[in-house]
Amino acid sequence: MNNYRHLTLLLVAVFLLAACGGPKATEAPPLPTEAPQVTEAPPPPTEAPQSTEVPLPPTEGPQSTEVNLYAWSEYIPQDLLDGFTAKTGIKVNYDTYSSNEELLAKLQAGASGYDVIIPSDYVVSIMVKQGLLEPLDMSKVPNFKNIGDAFKNLEYDPGNKYTVPYQWGTSCLVVDTSKVTRPITKWADLWDPEFKGKVVLLDDEREVLGMVLSVLGYDKNSTDPAQLEEAKTKFSELLPNVRLFDSDSPKTALLAGDVWLGQTWNGEAAIAHGENPNIAYIFPEEGCTIWYDNLAIPKGAPHVDASVSLIDYILSPEASILISKEFPYSNPNQAALDLLKTDDPAIYESYMSYPATNPTPEDMKRLYIIKDVGDATALWDRVWTEVKGQ
Repeated sequence: MNNYRHLTLLLVAVFLLAACGGPKATEAPPLPTEAPQVTEAPPPPTEAPQSTEVPLPPTEGPQSTEVNLYAWSEYIPQDLLDGFTAKTGIKVNYDTYSSNEELLAKLQAGASGYDVIIPSDYVVSIMVKQGLLEPLDMSKVPNFKNIGDAFKNLEYDPGNKYTVPYQWGTSCLVVDTSKVTRPITKWADLWDPEFKGKVVLLDDEREVLGMVLSVLGYDKNSTDPAQLEEAKTKFSELLPNVRLFDSDSPKTALLAGDVWLGQTWNGEAAIAHGENPNIAYIFPEEGCTIWYDNLAIPKGAPHVDASVSLIDYILSPEASILISKEFPYSNPNQAALDLLKTDDPAIYESYMSYPATNPTPEDMKRLYIIKDVGDATALWDRVWTEVKGQ
């Protein structure tokens, strides 16, 4: 029995030694208290990883702080320009010219610094030929959709590659019927001796000489030297009746009573008629001009981004109705006219009912467009200068 007890104790001792000792090479490594860093899975991100690149400045919207506008006088409402500045922070510098020829001559001479100009149809043709205009990126002019289809893709700028419409109108007879009691129906009436010193004409060679050519029965865009010489003589005969040449504000002398009749822009006639209902606008038998003024960017404009922004703003209905309210020429912006109808029904009714702003189909048949006369321009210039210099 004691032998068994000793044997049992011996076996217990052996097992205890096996549990507590033994060679280190076979000992299991202790369990780590945390996982090794090289094998640890990264924690899921709480937000998207941040780029280490330096962020670029925002590119939406113009970066320029000013835009230089060169346009006709008494043609763009100050409220429109102020609204553009309030919306964009871009300051508008507004300089003016009195004729298409003045605008064209300045650009041909290399004048720089202008961002937006408003040339008429035939001058657009010349500027495109001479490379004086920047092409328009129409993707940046979404308000072009507001323009009526009848005023898009016209012959002087197919596809509207360089221009968008601003206003359109006519240049016809204007008469103060309180001073002139007999009917006036044609340009030829201006030569009547009873109107000595009582006629106002536009200070515009294409308008005036075109009118004289029409009185003679010739093409208003004639390039025939003999016809232009005859027009020179006829024009000279009209001078005793001409009180002044004025393209900026021909209505002023009319409203003051200094002149009784003459030639004017349709918008000037509409404003004058609003102040004096006796002032009538007449489409003469010989016909008169229809013109289209356009927004464009001259080549080398220093602030093209601001130019495009201003052009698109002007085509918005809210801005365009400001033009019709203050300078009521004919508006090609159909969305603006729709807005005007609800925003100011009285002005809309006046616009639609007066032939100066809304010619009848019969009146439209008497209209012609001024075209580029090419090399004959020098002859036109000479005739104009020689007669006015008398």
